[in-house]
Amino acid sequence: MLIAIASGKGGTGKTTVATSLALAASGDGRAVRLLDCDVEEPNCHIFMRPQISVRETVGVPVPEVDAEKCTACGKCGDICQYSAIVSLKTTPLVFPELCHGCGGCVAVCKPGAISEVPREVGVVERGKAGEIDFGHGVLRVGEAMSPPLIQAVKRAVGSNDEDGHLTIVDAPPGTSCPVIEAVKGADFVVLVTEPTPFGLNDLRLAVEMTRVLGLPLGVVVNRAGVGDDRVAEYCAAEGVSILAELPDDRRIAEAYSRGQTVFEALEDYRAVFGELLATIVQRAGK
Repeated sequence: MLIAIASGKGGTGKTTVATSLALAASGDGRAVRLLDCDVEEPNCHIFMRPQISVRETVGVPVPEVDAEKCTACGKCGDICQYSAIVSLKTTPLVFPELCHGCGGCVAVCKPGAISEVPREVGVVERGKAGEIDFGHGVLRVGEAMSPPLIQAVKRAVGSNDEDGHLTIVDAPPGTSCPVIEAVKGADFVVLVTEPTPFGLNDLRLAVEMTRVLGLPLGVVVNRAGVGDDRVAEYCAAEGVSILAELPDDRRIAEAYSRGQTVFEALEDYRAVFGELLATIVQRAGK
């Protein structure tokens, strides 16, 4: 089973929920893996303190042109929607940072002048955090495309169907391509929000995205009590279940500032995350 923890905006508490759910599942005797797919700013490792045992470089294929074979036909530039390869009736110019690695230019090059070479976009690191299998990606500074690295993170630690693990994915914030790549294939999506106007606005976008993907979802309201009731009213109107509400508890912020998970630091929240996990698993099973 794969559970994705997402949100329409950053700072809502995705990592708080993801790490505590992983610890709750592990404490319940489940085989668990935690994947931090927020590759631009991964932070689960700060709280889980994993022992990293494997580090792999991840690259995307980009075109390389053999000038001697090139006939300057321009078909490679015509097919590229991102202007990563441009032909002005001369040997094409290649802009690797714009390339999405689709292979279209190679396919249309009849003289065979274009081949593909890897370009590093980041690294995937794997290890163990206690009994939890851990993995995350670290995007190279200045790199714009994170989906290939997110794919690599999800591939690197095996298949849920094969090994029976419960996989928890900490997705990037927002509703763009990286988020879609992270939640794709999930059995259930947990959207973490806060009861504020900004939280509601971005929750709407996240709910729409998840429904377009056809994935079951529920909402966790973090810092409940700091705003108003419009998030609850929206969820009721849209038929979206609120799975749990975490109060605006100063102790949670203090634990976070010390690099501790809520599950570890505050014993009275362990039952909350245990019940949340049971609810998610039950709904995902349906």
